[in-house]
Amino acid sequence: MVTCYLRYVLDPYQIKAFEHYATLWIPLVEKFGGQHHGYFLPSEGANNIALAMFSFPSLSAYEQYRQDSMNDPDCMAAFKYAEDTKCILSYERSFFRPVFGKQA
Repeated sequence: MVTCYLRYVLDPYQIKAFEHYATLWIPLVEKFGGQHHGYFLPSEGANNIALAMFSFPSLSAYEQYRQDSMNDPDCMAAFKYAEDTKCILSYERSFFRPVFGKQA
């Protein structure tokens, strides 16, 4: 399993727009076989940083999702929404191997 960690730098005046963007992506990741662990929006501290995490069974499954999302109308609409609202200034993506507790 591989978990994708995304760190976003947001326009602090567009947090509501980013929150809408986040609600669009959660079911889309799951539609393509991923497990979304949620988005985490600014609360205390920095007012322009958000995080997201989601997992796929393997890096190749993640790569297939990325490829398939480029041809999916709902994914393309979500990409366009972020572009139109300019709620995301930049982002970085990292990958981790999760540990969820003792395995049977």
